[in-house]
Amino acid sequence: MSGLQIFNAHPRLYWGQYGANADPALLEMGAVQDSQGRALGLTRVGPWTFHTTGVLGASKDAQGNWTERGFPRWATLPSEQDLATGRHWHFMFAWLIVTNSALYWLYGALSGHFRKDLWLDRRERHPRHILRDIWDHIRLRRPVGAAASRYNTLQKMAYLVVVFGLAPLMLLTGLTMSPGMDAACPFLLDLFGGRQSARTLHFVTANLIVLFVAVHLFEVLVSGPWNEVRSMITGWFVIPGDEP
Repeated sequence: MSGLQIFNAHPRLYWGQYGANADPALLEMGAVQDSQGRALGLTRVGPWTFHTTGVLGASKDAQGNWTERGFPRWATLPSEQDLATGRHWHFMFAWLIVTNSALYWLYGALSGHFRKDLWLDRRERHPRHILRDIWDHIRLRRPVGAAASRYNTLQKMAYLVVVFGLAPLMLLTGLTMSPGMDAACPFLLDLFGGRQSARTLHFVTANLIVLFVAVHLFEVLVSGPWNEVRSMITGWFVIPGDEP
């Protein structure tokens, strides 16, 4: 939410070294006036333009008036447009996530969690096995018996992508947008093709992590939230029986 507050200060994404109003944007949110003089929200992604009034480009402010704004006030922290406060929130949450992630990586490496619980064996890497697991998830078919106590193939793949792909990428692209870090580590700009490219990758990566969290919460709900949440807190997990 604090990141969306920062994004609203310039609701456009570019690729390369530069990014200004006159430069072509990969994604752009804005507003125009309709025939009645009301703000009409528009979101452009590449060559495609979508009317997104009320959510993206144009939404109501605290007084109920329509205003041009990338993301609406209920999706940002703080609610009102305030770039400085949004940056303070963003950096505070960022270091909390970095600290938590560092502890998780350290524990996962020392305890063997990554090797024992997340690594895919040869059978799980077979395309037929992956497709069958995808089909089981689509049908909301839950594992039972001993299989319920282990990560399934899609869970392993999702965790590996997030832990070793998306999370480090979000951290590095965030650092690349810092002028101080650019001075200390200029190779970051070369690595990501410029600060604007890093900003775009940071935005996409953050949204993919939000999607991961949303799917994760959905899976907890369909699997039985009481059993799942209790196991996170106490370590006790009731394994579903073999009956359908």
